[in-house]
Amino acid sequence: MFEDEARFGRISDPRRCWAPAGMRPEVKVQIVREYEYAFAAVSPHDGVLDTLVLPTVNAEAMSVFLAEVAQRHPHELILMVLDGAGWHRAKRLQVPANLRLIPLPPWSPQLNPVEHLWDEVREKWFHNRVFASLAAVDEQLVRALLACETDPQQVASLAGFPWITHIPLNAN
Repeated sequence: MFEDEARFGRISDPRRCWAPAGMRPEVKVQIVREYEYAFAAVSPHDGVLDTLVLPTVNAEAMSVFLAEVAQRHPHELILMVLDGAGWHRAKRLQVPANLRLIPLPPWSPQLNPVEHLWDEVREKWFHNRVFASLAAVDEQLVRALLACETDPQQVASLAGFPWITHIPLNAN
């Protein structure tokens, strides 16, 4: 599995949108610095996705997320590839027994397929939206992540590198 975190908040994300010819679309914009953080772990091969929304990112929040992933897959050994964020290497990070953490090379976010998930969520669920409260951001984020979790085929198409689908899993 590959793991990453992303920040979602009340700062609006104006993007291109459709409008009839001759009409200029108007999009509301706001800058309110309140955030929620989404944690995600994806298996690109089969589209299995585990997510959790938490109010912060630190070693304790990461420990909570790792425990959640381990609990969802109790009979599997999970090799989790992640970037080099400080909380991924913190001494107080609690790694469950059925997880092994593997760091990505520095400055290589393009190797993490979870980045494609964040692009999809921002484009389909958060573009050109103004949220009245952080609770509204949280509701929208939970809806988006739940929709992704329940559609492994879509997640696999987003996260799967073309060469991954051609590697036999039972190769000797």
